[in-house]
Amino acid sequence: MTVKAILEEKGRNVVTLTSAETIESAVNTLAQYRIGALVVTSGNGRIEGILSERDIVRVIAEHGAAALKKPLSTAMTAKVKTCSESATVNEVMEIMTRSRFRHLPVEKNGVLAGIISIGDVVKRRIQDIEREAEEIKQYIATV
Repeated sequence: MTVKAILEEKGRNVVTLTSAETIESAVNTLAQYRIGALVVTSGNGRIEGILSERDIVRVIAEHGAAALKKPLSTAMTAKVKTCSESATVNEVMEIMTRSRFRHLPVEKNGVLAGIISIGDVVKRRIQDIEREAEEIKQYIATV
């Protein structure tokens, strides 16, 4: 199973902001959409960074409430790991587990093409395991 299949099922919409917007704006956006991370992009869709709830907690711990007025560029993770649509579920599980993050932007031709979460990956993996178990049961029943 590939990332492309996950995106085809869940959709390709990604909540994005620009690096000049404030952390306060990002907090409001995360709350509005009930999500844990957003992708920071340039006007042409190129990925500049990713901002997670953890990033926000870190910057508030360091700067207090004044952090909310700072631009996203001061809190976002600029070195973003991405994957392609052809990546498999097992490959992205490995990336997310090894790097210890829950959101992975999908890039196509240098532009943001979607995002997958660990929840998306686990859901797909469980579906695959259930399908395989059913196929094994069917095979055993015919032998």
